[in-house]
Amino acid sequence: MHGIDLDDLSEAELIALHDAVVDRLHFLHQQKTTHALLGLSIGERVMFEDNSGQTQAGIVIRRNRKTVTAHGDNGRQWNVSPQLLRKEKLAGELQSGELVPFSRKR
Repeated sequence: MHGIDLDDLSEAELIALHDAVVDRLHFLHQQKTTHALLGLSIGERVMFEDNSGQTQAGIVIRRNRKTVTAHGDNGRQWNVSPQLLRKEKLAGELQSGELVPFSRKR
């Protein structure tokens, strides 16, 4: 394992190693999220899988620090990790970035 002999490390050293690994993984995840956010614009059509495995489609209405809020075609609002979204390309339709009005649930 990359030259690290875990059997020779003390408990304190193992905890320090664990913390360093967790911090690095958190940083890498944050980088991926930021990169994915930069690729999405408000008003853009997106698709994603919901918790039950159903494909949902909608329009990006907000970009948050960790999630994107999308207004689904079914009228539901979703907060989704930007890494789970994919842009929807409709046949013969250009993505103009225009905002599309929608009705709010009451």
